[in-house]
Amino acid sequence: MKNPPAIGIGWTGASGLVYGVRLVDVLLNAGRDVNLVFSAAVRQTAPVEMGLDVAGLLDRLGEMGPGSLRVFDQYDFAAPLASGSAQGGPFVIVPCSMGTVGRLVAGTSESLLLRAADVCLKERRPLIIVPRETPLATHHLEHLATLSRRGVLVLPAMPGFYHRPQSPGEMVDFVVQRICDHLGVEVALAPRWGA
Repeated sequence: MKNPPAIGIGWTGASGLVYGVRLVDVLLNAGRDVNLVFSAAVRQTAPVEMGLDVAGLLDRLGEMGPGSLRVFDQYDFAAPLASGSAQGGPFVIVPCSMGTVGRLVAGTSESLLLRAADVCLKERRPLIIVPRETPLATHHLEHLATLSRRGVLVLPAMPGFYHRPQSPGEMVDFVVQRICDHLGVEVALAPRWGA
């Protein structure tokens, strides 16, 4: 049986990198391969939010498994993420900045992260964005609605509280569980409603 295609993950400089890091960790431990690309701003947010620079985060994630992690430079347009003919899998942008949302609406594709998302749109592959901004301006809402109409799943980082989380990690896991649900990756990170 053929292995499922790698799941593409994009990190932007929006606050909430913990969601993206945790998602990569969970996917690798679930045996899924991950193709990762991140924007330049992540180099500024990682030390502030995660207490590690990007190299430290990647070293830690590289030790996970049994899935494999491939990291691509943001301008590596020879990466499989950049082409529809590569038969890639879904792509998740987590966290997704509002600047990235605006660029997705315009279809600018000036970086690998944006090109990977554009490939998903043109090939009708699953594209999930996890926006992290508050409050949302009217143009943010209009951009998110436009992407939703184009088939993008907009999954805001809004944790639930019915399972009475006891730590920030449990709130993060609630959101990561929802992302995995939409990727078809079975994990048990948070209790489900009614369970």
